[in-house]
Formats: sequence, C-alpha cells, structure tokens
Amino acid sequence: MAVPRLFIPGPTQVHPDVLAALSQPQIGHRTPEFADLFAQLQPRLRRLFATRHRVYVSTSSGTGLQEAASRNCVREGRRILHAVNGAFGQRWAEVSRANGKEVVVVEAPWGKAIRPDQIAEALRDGPFDAVALIHNETSTGLLNPLPEIAQVVADYPETLLLVDAVSSLGGTPIEVDRWGIDVCLTSSQKALALPAGIALAAVSDRALARAKEVAHRGYYFDFLVFEKYLARNQTPATPAIPHLFALDRQLDRILAEGLEARFARHAALARRVQEWARQRFALFAEAGYESPTVTAITNTRRIDVEALNRFLRLHGMLISNGYGRLKGQTFRIAHMGDVTQGEIEALLERIDAFIA
Repeated sequence: MAVPRLFIPGPTQVHPDVLAALSQPQIGHRTPEFADLFAQLQPRLRRLFATRHRVYVSTSSGTGLQEAASRNCVREGRRILHAVNGAFGQRWAEVSRANGKEVVVVEAPWGKAIRPDQIAEALRDGPFDAVALIHNETSTGLLNPLPEIAQVVADYPETLLLVDAVSSLGGTPIEVDRWGIDVCLTSSQKALALPAGIALAAVSDRALARAKEVAHRGYYFDFLVFEKYLARNQTPATPAIPHLFALDRQLDRILAEGLEARFARHAALARRVQEWARQRFALFAEAGYESPTVTAITNTRRIDVEALNRFLRLHGMLISNGYGRLKGQTFRIAHMGDVTQGEIEALLERIDAFIA
C-alpha cells in the first residue's frame, strides 16, 4: 500500500525538493562548509521568529527544548507557572518537575482557553521565575491568546515568558520580540513542513542572562554553550546535518511564498475545515480560539475513527484520532505546512463519502 498523504498534526507532508535536500553529500560539522551553511540559516530564522536575537538549532524534538527552557530559565528554589489546558501543557509541567523545578499550575478545562486574568491572578501570588505556555494546544485544536497573556507577564520584569509554538510557528503570526517572548520553541515536523528530527528556539538576552544564574543547566541543552558555539556558526554536538540542508531549502520556499501569504493560506484552510466540521459534527475548541493549524472535531456522530482512517488509507490519506483521553471522542484534521486548498477539499470529500 502506498504511503498516505498526511493530514495529521505532525509529521506533516514534506515537499519533494526538501526531501531531495536531505540526500546531499555529508559535510563535516567543524568545517568551513558547515559554518557557511549554519550562518546563512540565522537571518532567515530570525525573520521567521520575528526576532533580532539568536535562534538555536537543536537535534531533538520540541520536548527537548521544553526541557532546555525549564532548565535554563528557572533558578534553584524558584517557581515556574505552567498554563495547562491540554496534553502538551500537562507534559511541559511534567518536564519541569522532572528537572527539579517548583511547579505551580493554572488550569482551564481541555478545549477552553487560558485567560489572561488567570495568569494575572496567579502572578500576584509570585514571585515566579517564568511563565510557560503552549501557544497552540495540538491535543485540543485550540490557540491560546498569547499576545494578551504576554502583556500580563510584561508587568513582572523578573518573570520570563516561555512559549511552546511547536504547532503554530510558520502557520500563524508570532512576534517574538514585540510580544516580549524570552524563549519561543518549535519543532521541524509541524507547520514548517520539514522532516522530524530538529527543534528551534528563539532566545532573548534576558533568558541568557538568567541562564548565567542557574547552577545546573544540564549538558546537552545548556543555552550558554549553544551561544558559545553559535558565535562561530557551529553547534555544541554533532547536528543532524541532512536536516539542516532541508531547513535551508524549506526556508527559501517559505520566504518565497511570503510569511503573510503563508499565514493567510493557513487561516483560509482552517476556516474551510472548521465550517465543514460545524455543519457535520462540532468543534472541540472554544469558539473564538480555534487553531489555525489543526482542527479537533467532536465526534458527535460516534463514528469509528479507526475505520474512517482505514477507509481514508484506501484513498491515500490519513488523519488523526483524538489525543490521549480524547481518543474516539474527537478526531483531528491538520491543515498545516504546505497543504493546499485542493488537498483539503479532496480529504473532506472522502470523509463525506464515509459518513454518508
């Protein structure tokens, strides 16, 4: 059976030109050729993150950079405030606890947005070294109100803002510097439409200064070591070099499309899928906070999602079941990366045939 076209929230479909870039001959990671490659990535990555600061590249998943943010930005004996309204917010809080950080959680029900006033109320019971937020909660198809939450955090100069943009960066506007984000992390295999295997993080000067005050930053994810090597256009450890060739190619493709055009395409696809879902099922995410990159659909018809996917595979397509405790109760259609309107229409037509 042929490999299906992916409409899942990662890994996403990768363009043939980007896949071809993976097969370029290897180069040494301590050579001038590698330094040239790495140097030419930085200005384009900064445009992508809307930052004048550095963007670190890690050979890891996004979870690795969650750990990096928690380790580097929270001092011993200090607290971190985690906003949790889905599976990935829950996971990041677990990551912080696993690294010995004192975690305080502000929660909203799954499918409901974290409100700025919830963060404000929690911060009044400070101090906190950091606030950690999932921008786009992939498990529930919900976009948290990041700019408004960032405004609240800005009233606390000693509190850093750490943002997981794993399933939103490259699919919706994120203004790292303007919004005052200190660590904004993402993964390659979501809206950036790259192969899984690398993660990226825009890191502010404030976050670097904080890292200097943390005694035990670990080894693999030490921001100060990342910074030392970035100064000479290298990575601390051997990177996934083929992925960097692919990143180089895909950044060219993203910027050729234009960031505003890319965001508009994602928004249009989201509207189409969400309109379809409202007519046939219901949306899981709270109205007004629907994700621009992945739609979680409440399974009001009680269809067999696994049977739906078996049917879709016959037509060369694949969607996602609900995540974790939402399995069977929801299913998810991703419209992120390089997905086109025509591809979405073909998918929805096939699902309509299944539920008819």
